[in-house]
Amino acid sequence: MGLHRFKYYDLVMAAFVTVLVCSNLIGPAKVASLEVFGSPFVFGAGVLFFPLSYVFGDILTEVYGYARARKVIWAGFAGLAFASFMSFVVVKLPPAPGWGQQEIYASVFGQVPRIVFASLTAFFVGEIVNAYVMARMKVWTKGRHLWTRTIGSTIIGQAADSLIFYPVAFYGIWSTDLVIQVMFSNFLLKVGWEAVLTPVTYRIVGALKKAEGVDVYDTETDFTPFSLETTDDSLEAEDKA
Repeated sequence: MGLHRFKYYDLVMAAFVTVLVCSNLIGPAKVASLEVFGSPFVFGAGVLFFPLSYVFGDILTEVYGYARARKVIWAGFAGLAFASFMSFVVVKLPPAPGWGQQEIYASVFGQVPRIVFASLTAFFVGEIVNAYVMARMKVWTKGRHLWTRTIGSTIIGQAADSLIFYPVAFYGIWSTDLVIQVMFSNFLLKVGWEAVLTPVTYRIVGALKKAEGVDVYDTETDFTPFSLETTDDSLEAEDKA
């Protein structure tokens, strides 16, 4: 397969980065609680939207292959790093006389360095693991049973993400019981979201494969996470154009 022009790859990348930055900037520091069967279910608020980044990650890997998904992960990492840096700078800027919202603004957008570090590390490791498992399982299953790949990769990727983020970000700040409770409940919610959205993933993957005219199998891909290389000569692909 020669050089292939993709119609929607950039749009999927933009959607991925948008969901990632918003869910990480707005949600992770708030702990929410909902009544479930008469008992409180405690979870991190960002979990309502962050799993969408894993859905986009699955779509990217399934349709475009690991190498292009890896490039998007790096784009997301850069976007998240810049958003955190911008938040830090803007919060630290001296407020104008008469503007009395500094404390409120800082409470919303203030970034604790350890939370930023935890978020960046957990995101990168979790997404790379998710893409790797997704790509490997596609080869193992010969492209069949997409649901096993989306859910299986999410279980492993989200486990890695949660095991890194919550202990690194909140151990010693929250009680140990709360860290474990939120970490476990968030993991269940993320995997549950993936399962619920599986029919949507199927439709988007099918539509994109048809529109792009490609179905990538990572049989000879270099799986190092530290690369932006996306050349087609490392991939085995079925060109349907």
